This record gives sequence, C-alpha cells and structure tokens, in this order.
Amino acid sequence: MLRDITIGQHLPGSSPLHRLDPRLKILLTIAFIVMLFVGTNPLGIALSLLFLLFCYTLARIPARMMWKSMKPLIPIIAVTAILNLLFIPGEPIFKVWILSISLEGVRYAILLAVRIVALILGASLLTYTTSPIILTDAIERLLSPLARFRFPAHELAMMMTIALRFIPTLIEETDKIMSAQKARGAELDNGTLVQRVKALVPVLIPLFLSAFRRADELALAMECRCYRGGEGRTRLRQLHIGPSDIVMTLLCVAYFVLIGFSGYLYGLLAGALA
Repeated sequence: MLRDITIGQHLPGSSPLHRLDPRLKILLTIAFIVMLFVGTNPLGIALSLLFLLFCYTLARIPARMMWKSMKPLIPIIAVTAILNLLFIPGEPIFKVWILSISLEGVRYAILLAVRIVALILGASLLTYTTSPIILTDAIERLLSPLARFRFPAHELAMMMTIALRFIPTLIEETDKIMSAQKARGAELDNGTLVQRVKALVPVLIPLFLSAFRRADELALAMECRCYRGGEGRTRLRQLHIGPSDIVMTLLCVAYFVLIGFSGYLYGLLAGALA
C-alpha cells in the first residue's frame, strides 16, 4: 500500500503540459480546484473529468499512475461517501432501523466521491509534470510580490518543496522498516485495532530517527554550500511565459468558465428534457 502513494513524484516528459510555465500550472491547478466546488452539478463534474482525462492523455501519463494515486485513498473516499449517503435528509427510498437512504443522499454521495477523485488527480497532475526544483522557483516567483511586506517567500517555497520532495523518501523508508520488522516476526497486519497501533511503535521510532538524521544531513549540506536564502541567488533556468503558454492558459480559462456556468446549462438541459 505504501508503494502505491505517488504524492510528490515527478514523471519527466516533453509534452505541452511539461513545457507549460510552472507558474501558470500552479494558478490553473488552483482555478481547477475552485471550479470543482463551483460546478457541483453532474454536468460540471462530467466536464471536470473530461478535462482531467484530456490533460493526462496530453501529458502521456499512464493510467496505472492515476490508479496508484487513488488506491491508498479509496477507504477515505468510501467512508466519506457512506456518511453522506446516510445523513443527507430527503425522501427515504431504503430504511433499516434508524438508518435511511434517500435519493438526494445517493446523488450527493456519488458527486462528492467523484469530486474528491478529480481533486486528487488534478493536484497529482501538477507534481507529475513539474520537477520539485522548478516548482520551488514558481512558488517563489508567485509569492515574490509579498516580499515588500517582509514575507519570507523564498523560505516558504523552499520548505514546501523539501517537504514534497521527501514524501516519497519517507514512504520508502517506512516500507523498508515495516519489512524488516515483519522479517523479525512482528505482526503488523494482524490482531485488533489496539494491537495494530501498539505494533506500529517499533516502526515509528526508527522512522522519526531517520527523518531527523536526514534533516540534519540536509541542513549540514546546505550550510557547507554557504546557503543564505534567496538573497543574490541565481537560477540555471529562467522562467519565461511564451505565446504557447498564453494560448493554453486562455483555453483552460475558457473551459473553466464553461464549468462555472454548467449549473445554468444543466438547469436548461433538465428543463428541456422534462
């Protein structure tokens, strides 16, 4: 299960999405997430899924990566959907004791689950098509106007990127520790919930020690290289917004506007079919 977590992974490529300016990708990702909460109707969700399918196809990201990014979160999505299924009020279509399921609950649970899936896939697409170093530069550039108010834009971007970069490393380290504990006879997957929690203690202690050791080594390496923050720093790759970036951004914005008005269009379509 831990090996299926793909948060923070980057898949190198030469697709138009890989070449798109990272600052625009961050802004478009935020706009897409906002549109997911604006277009809450079936038409808006369908348009959002079509947009994601087109983007993943354009970026040449295999379907197995989409599944791997979703697989660890399926229990959370299922629990969220079940809670909404049982507690959304409406005319009951199925009732057992004090639990009732309404048509509104079924509709809301399905839309919410699909919206969470689209949210995860949209956020994963950003890291799939953008390397951590370029992502750091983009975040710093976007936050640079706040520097006049003494906002630590470079430090914040550096911390976010380091945290994102070390997620796969910590996941791999956790998997190795759990495999070593199982080889020594530890039963991490058996027993009651309390027993499983207690069995995780021998895993968490070496994991924390490893994380602190890596943090100390990273700080020492940065100090040996005379790291002093973003002051006077030069970059190997300069970020430039070209004509192709502008065209792709305008097309995405136009599509997002369509998603934003999907509620009105869905109402017209429902009225016409009625």
